[in-house]
Amino acid sequence: MMKDVFLVYDTSCFYEIVILNYFMSFTKCEVILCSLDGKAIRTAEGYSVNVDTALDEINLSEVRSFIVPGGDISIINNKEVKNILQDLKKKNVLIAGICAGVDLLDDAGILRDIKSTHSTDEDIMNDSKIITSRANTYVDFAIEVAKELELFEDDADLEETIDFWKYHKRMQ
Repeated sequence: MMKDVFLVYDTSCFYEIVILNYFMSFTKCEVILCSLDGKAIRTAEGYSVNVDTALDEINLSEVRSFIVPGGDISIINNKEVKNILQDLKKKNVLIAGICAGVDLLDDAGILRDIKSTHSTDEDIMNDSKIITSRANTYVDFAIEVAKELELFEDDADLEETIDFWKYHKRMQ
């Protein structure tokens, strides 16, 4: 089974990825939380989060998606992470960044020749399996990544999800 990897780090904004993580867990995806060193991190919201593994222990040939939340990306904005992102892009892996996670994708050269929230005025963009989003569109971000990964059973499931999560409609 292919893995969906979240790169989390001290100060990462967990709220930006919680709904997406829920969608993935609900649909039985193999979700992996990783940090640079495999040690627990403290989110921007103050949560202490244990991770599954260190980034360098991830087998990149098993990665289906790679998600980067916002936060103080200086912690992860390094050559190792940029090389991994570039390798994943070459393998046509879905790469998604939200908020400052988009800055990391840009710094790594991932957004070159890609329509993104950096090159347009859009709140969310999906171009060539690269999804970028502004922080306030975390629900749209989760839905867009889930659509790209084909997590919805059908159009009715998608519409029900949008109604519930985005428009706060009660379940029938």
